[in-house]
Amino acid sequence: MRSRCGICSPPYADKTDQGDIQMTLVILAAGMGSRYGGMKQIDPIGPGGEFIIDYSCFDAARAGFDRVVFVIKRENLDAFRTTVGARVSRYIKVEYAYQEMNDLPDGFTVPAGRIKPWGTAHALLAVRNIVDDCFAVINADDFYGRETIAIAAEHLRRAEAERHRNARGAFDCCMVGFRLGNTLTENGTVSRGICTAQDGRLLNVTERTAIRRSADGTHAEYEDDGAWHELELDAIASMNCFGLVPEVFGHIEEGFRGFLSSLADPMKSEFYLPFALDTLAKKGIIDIAVEMTGSKWYGVTYAADKEHVKQSIRALIAAGEYPERLEI
Repeated sequence: MRSRCGICSPPYADKTDQGDIQMTLVILAAGMGSRYGGMKQIDPIGPGGEFIIDYSCFDAARAGFDRVVFVIKRENLDAFRTTVGARVSRYIKVEYAYQEMNDLPDGFTVPAGRIKPWGTAHALLAVRNIVDDCFAVINADDFYGRETIAIAAEHLRRAEAERHRNARGAFDCCMVGFRLGNTLTENGTVSRGICTAQDGRLLNVTERTAIRRSADGTHAEYEDDGAWHELELDAIASMNCFGLVPEVFGHIEEGFRGFLSSLADPMKSEFYLPFALDTLAKKGIIDIAVEMTGSKWYGVTYAADKEHVKQSIRALIAAGEYPERLEI
């Protein structure tokens, strides 16, 4: 039985009546785009004023998700509820959860002077009392594509069929990985989790905070300590698209407690979701299957990216990937 909090959209038919599992899409939308210069999560990019989030919600509904939970800042509720929330609630359930700076384990307080949020793993914990079914998690300001969301949904169906555990006894999760070359912008560097995998399972994620395409376009390169190092365009990139089971919440909370106990920088250190999940995988608590997508990422890391994203959306509509008006 789901616990409910936040503000919900009108009731919908329960999918369990249709013999399908309950699945939730969690969208992390509490961050601000420092390099973009504004609240890019709700900047229109579609022909009808749609945001990138609209397309993720539409893809989720088509893939069989029955609910979307937006993790936002509490002060942004009206901005979300009257725009994307009003639009997507016509075809999928909508709820809201709030990333709060003071949402900390017992015994911890916010360091004096800190204003930076605690990171994406902490943002996910905002839904721990709302979500008790299989769920996928994505960023609000990344365009993932129909195939990506469908891949996550299919993995979650398999995880549910196996009662969340695989043959090794670990909780069965997944990461939908992108080809690095499909995730770059021409307008500057990007941060990406560069992944290594073996036998279809995620082994390691290394966060690279400054990646760009090489001048000749033959490879990517990342900056480290003032020097640039080569990366293959076919490298596996994490775009924070994970398929997870609700049992992970308690383990992520435990990891957050450890993170707070040894803060490297009380003002800026963040608890990132890829790091939190990588830690659980190394402990054998979860297995993360790497499911590759052929989709091309679109995003607005920089303000100059916006026009390219708008043109790409128009091209997808013209190709029949999306209707002019997002309705189901």
